Amino acid sequence: LAQGNRRRPAPRSRARRVGQPPAVAMVNIPKTRNTYCRKCKKHRPHKVSQYKTGKKSGKAQGDRRYEKKQKGFGGQTKPVFHKKAKTTKKIVLKLECSKCKAKRMKPIKRTKHFELGTDSKKGKSEYGGKYR
Repeated sequence: LAQGNRRRPAPRSRARRVGQPPAVAMVNIPKTRNTYCRKCKKHRPHKVSQYKTGKKSGKAQGDRRYEKKQKGFGGQTKPVFHKKAKTTKKIVLKLECSKCKAKRMKPIKRTKHFELGTDSKKGKSEYGGKYR
């Protein structure tokens, strides 16, 4: 082999590997946040809560089509999904403007443990904690 043809290995960086989430134990977010309101067109305090999906109505077109197909003899007609890959969901914050009550959603990172405005110091408020 000629000397010019050989490829050197890529330098190893100390940066975090791509595709792996950081090891975050707990995400704690305050219950109020001063952020931009699109309706007021200025920064205002917003009330922060966690977004929850509503109850399924069962009347959507896909649900009706599926129920009709399932009816009668013939067993399960469509594939049932089993290969779940994710262990967490992305946390979505619901921000509500304290002045005009306009609401907007803000997705944040994935985490297993999420707290909203709670004091995460467990027994560390005074010197020595609970053992004195």
